[in-house]
Formats: sequence, structure tokens, C-alpha cells
Amino acid sequence: MWMFQFFDIIFPIVFALVLGMIIFTLVQGIMTWHKNNQSPRLTVEATVVAKRMNVERHHHHNAGDATGAHGHHTLTSTYYYVTFQVESGDRMEFHVSGSEYGMLVEGDKGKLMFQGTRYLSFDREDRV
Repeated sequence: MWMFQFFDIIFPIVFALVLGMIIFTLVQGIMTWHKNNQSPRLTVEATVVAKRMNVERHHHHNAGDATGAHGHHTLTSTYYYVTFQVESGDRMEFHVSGSEYGMLVEGDKGKLMFQGTRYLSFDREDRV
């Protein structure tokens, strides 16, 4: 009997915490989006100084299908980041698409275009 009372107390607390975290994350994302939209679009001379990937794997287990077979499947997400150094020596890291990531090489120089924390593009200088 005491387990039901414990569950009646813990469930609403855990539910409120999870809901609060979701709302906080959404509000934070909307605020970043709004701040980026209010920021000026800047173009600066920059050099690609570093590249990195973050690969996340999510495993999901199946309870079984009609034949009784059990299994699992894996979802993988890859996030790409490039660090640029501007003339002042400051470095900025931006999340970029996979195709942009593949086109950039450490040491590339050119014009970086960004808006707040949002990467817009990089126009590489011609190599001689």
C-alpha cells in the first residue's frame, strides 16, 4: 500500500521536472533564434583552424514482432562543427552542415559570414 502512496508523490514531481526541462530547452532555443535574427550579418576575414564531429548513437530495443523475434535498431546523428580564427586572433566555432564540413579544409582562408551564433557561409580565397 505504501508503494502506491510513494508513486503518487514521486510521479508528479518527476513529471514536473521533465516538463520543466522541456519548456526550458524550448525557451532557450527560441531566445537564441530571436537573438540571432536581431544580430547584424557580419562578414570578416577568417581562417579555418579546426574541424570536429559529434556522433550520437541511440539504441532502441524492440519487444518483438508477430513472429516473436526480438531485436533492436540504432539511430545515429552526426553534428559538424568548424572553428574559424579571425584577424584579431579570436576564435569562433559554428555548427555547419555535412556538405559545408566536407568542403572546408584546415588552413583555408576567406570571408566568413555569420549572424550572431548562426553560420551563414564561407567564401574561400583561391589557392595559388
